[in-house]
Amino acid sequence: MEKEIFTGRKEELQELEAFLKKKSASLIVVKGRRRIGKSRLLDEFSKNKKTYKIVGLPPHKETTKTSQLDEFAKQLSATTGLPEIKADDWSKLFLLLSKEASRGQVLIILDEISWMGSEDPEFLGKLKNAWDDYFKKNPELILILCGSVSTWIDENILNSKAFYGRVSKSLNLKPLPLKDCNRLLEAQGFKGSYYEKFKILSVTGGIPWYIEQVQGNFNSDDNIRRQCFTDGGALVDEFEMIFHDVFGKRDVTYKEIVTALVNGPIEYKDLSKKIKYKSSGRLSNYLLGLEKGGFISKDFTYSLKTGTETRICQYRLSDNYLRFYLKYIAPKLTQIQKGNYKNVPLSSLSEWDTIMGLQFENLVLNNREKILEQLNIRAEDVVADNPYLQRKTTTKKGCQIDYLIQTKYKNIYICEVKFSKNPVPASVIEDVQKKINNLQIPKSSAVLPVLIHINGITDGVVEGDYFYKIIDFSNLLA
Repeated sequence: MEKEIFTGRKEELQELEAFLKKKSASLIVVKGRRRIGKSRLLDEFSKNKKTYKIVGLPPHKETTKTSQLDEFAKQLSATTGLPEIKADDWSKLFLLLSKEASRGQVLIILDEISWMGSEDPEFLGKLKNAWDDYFKKNPELILILCGSVSTWIDENILNSKAFYGRVSKSLNLKPLPLKDCNRLLEAQGFKGSYYEKFKILSVTGGIPWYIEQVQGNFNSDDNIRRQCFTDGGALVDEFEMIFHDVFGKRDVTYKEIVTALVNGPIEYKDLSKKIKYKSSGRLSNYLLGLEKGGFISKDFTYSLKTGTETRICQYRLSDNYLRFYLKYIAPKLTQIQKGNYKNVPLSSLSEWDTIMGLQFENLVLNNREKILEQLNIRAEDVVADNPYLQRKTTTKKGCQIDYLIQTKYKNIYICEVKFSKNPVPASVIEDVQKKINNLQIPKSSAVLPVLIHINGITDGVVEGDYFYKIIDFSNLLA
């Protein structure tokens, strides 16, 4: 059997392993978007440990409380070796499981917890009682609740009075850092250039399962065509799986929101108008759900004078796969299913360079620690960092910065994130200087322009000696 590849997640593993030395039982929550690697992380953590893992049934119109109970009972019987169990009550099942895990170091993993308890309003109450009465009596026991529906976990567990003071740790998995994405690509046998790797990551982002679909014997364009533009490709149907599994019956509004963000970030009031949805608390809740799910980001602008957040913010589609799907796969889905798109030249796709620019920005913004490292900035010295928007008024010009970092030493780093199929021309200097001229910068601050690029720079950029630092994409993969 081929050995399963596991790359990265060292910090997360260390956090989990620290609980093995704890002198009392631990209740841990692990959450994150679909395909982010939650189950794979827990499989790695549970190696060589006594473990009981039970997974909830995926949501379906025929899924009921009884079917979830039956599935739990079947998995419990298979895991523990107990004879066939009659599944008529969660309390009984939790009691049986607790008896098997009453002594010694034991891990219990309840995976897809929101699915497991979705059909029974008493599920969480009975789980809470089981924790208080049975599970925590074993001081070496670790109970891990894992799931993809972050909003459900937040509302029903992390922010619930029933579980108040009981959760030892909440671990929210983020996309893999670029250096780990690079290692995973190479582990798949992919040996393409840095630009080839960028094209793959422009579609997958840092989502491990997506990267694992890459085949090393094909170049980046062929891999993308096979997975995105060929009927049955792994990433052709993934979008519907995400929204059905994670958001259920409310998925229509969520889809409208992410579709509105495909061509770039926008402010709340403009988003409301674009999707024709009344500006309200309900819309804010939808946005919060997408944000907690790891699909969008809420980028606040802050005051350069005080370093504090302002009320100005933009919503950004931060998930590369969602943008690629909505821009290029969804409009051609019928053609893809007919087999008419499997040989499409990627560069012929509409607005390719613009979309790749947005995808490149996402990769940079999702790897801020690496940018700070390249600039020799300590995290504790950062006052604020984010994409920056200065609205146009009667007294100041409008301005938008891809990524702005302000430190307590009054240094302001203006980062231009530049995607180009060709080396970046010297005209970028004039473009960045124009933005700086439009910014209202405190007089005591030093402005340090930074260029982050993907395909090299021209001699004119070098000879201009304008940028404080020039960062190549290859530096982010190291």
